[in-house]
Amino acid sequence: MTFEQLGLSAELLRAVANEGYTTPTPVQEKSIPVVLQGHDILAGAQTGTGKTAGFTLPMLQLMQKVHPERHKRHVIRALVLTPTRELAAQVGESIATYGRHLPLKSTVVFGGVGVNPQIEKLKRGVDILVATPGRLLDLVGQGKADLGHVEFFVLDEADRMLDMGFIHDIRKVLKLLPKQRQNLLFSATFSDEIKQLANGFLRSPVYVEVARNETAHQVTQVVHPVSKSKKRALLSHLIKEGDWKQVLVFTKTKHGANRLTTQLESDGIQAAAIHGNKSQTARTKALAAFKDGNIRVLVATDIAARGLDIDQLPHVVNYELPNVAEDYVHRIGRTGRAGCSGESLSLVSGDENKLLAGIERLIKKSITKVVVPGFEPGNEEETATPAPQRRRPDHRRHDPSSPRKPHSTRGRRPGRRERAAKKAT
Repeated sequence: MTFEQLGLSAELLRAVANEGYTTPTPVQEKSIPVVLQGHDILAGAQTGTGKTAGFTLPMLQLMQKVHPERHKRHVIRALVLTPTRELAAQVGESIATYGRHLPLKSTVVFGGVGVNPQIEKLKRGVDILVATPGRLLDLVGQGKADLGHVEFFVLDEADRMLDMGFIHDIRKVLKLLPKQRQNLLFSATFSDEIKQLANGFLRSPVYVEVARNETAHQVTQVVHPVSKSKKRALLSHLIKEGDWKQVLVFTKTKHGANRLTTQLESDGIQAAAIHGNKSQTARTKALAAFKDGNIRVLVATDIAARGLDIDQLPHVVNYELPNVAEDYVHRIGRTGRAGCSGESLSLVSGDENKLLAGIERLIKKSITKVVVPGFEPGNEEETATPAPQRRRPDHRRHDPSSPRKPHSTRGRRPGRRERAAKKAT
């Protein structure tokens, strides 16, 4: 199958060829014809499958057909909703790249940056708007964005949208859209909540799923068993011994990302962290430095990494395994893209063995375990003992079989009865 056989226009084929692509990915092969036929679509596709072009290319073609006659004035005819700033920027870049030979205008709006430049672009008119929910609703509330002409609505990474608590914002946006429109929903996973959401606005959708639980064949996966206390030293060792120039490291929390970044810097390894508490300017600067080779390590949380587009990324490290097995697939999907090889390493301590077992069940394979000499796992963390919880004395239940301890009045203000008794004496 070629892009020509998918029925794309000459302008789009030229843009695709300029990017060096000759063969569509499975999700593109399945979704593009469906969208061109005007159907709503419910697509299951994980990161790194080419899903963005899977909806961008056919959407551009359908908009191109009716643009000259019906839409001489640029109004928002297509809305793409994404959960994160990074993904919004990536989708916006994809639309600009593939639509470079078309008379269509697009822009991206998200929070964390000044709103005035975004308002100015909207005033000049756009055909395609890529947005995060919060900033979009702000602009609509200010009367700066009119969604009354939307013909195409794309909800990208819907599962992450719900994880981030955007369900109410999504419903608000849906109420602002015309009833007659084409809807495209993309999600890496399909929970009951996703199905319920899809049933609420998709009309007789065509279902497309592409290897939801499979990892890329080009990615070598290895687990390094190690004590939790030795993880940082092992990571520094691997980076230095392997002379890694570019590695994306995942942590569970923002605080953990900051702490690991500081520790790597103290080991003489240039690193930066990206997560939700970082400003958009700081995140953009860190990503640019990583792509340019000015820093070797980018430490990220799962949410912040969604939408990151890094060409030919050679190494991904799971410093901590994710609680949700599907997130492992998303993480390692950052490497091994577009036919390139990649390596995924997971540093697994004893208390993460259950998480590892869940991942292996999901991907239906056992991951190779390699103990690095000098970093053998110890026994001190194989059985995690919870820290004792302190309870306030007032909340303890009294055991009738044990005598009550007399209450101490030392250091306590006398009660009303005690004051009255003292006054009486």
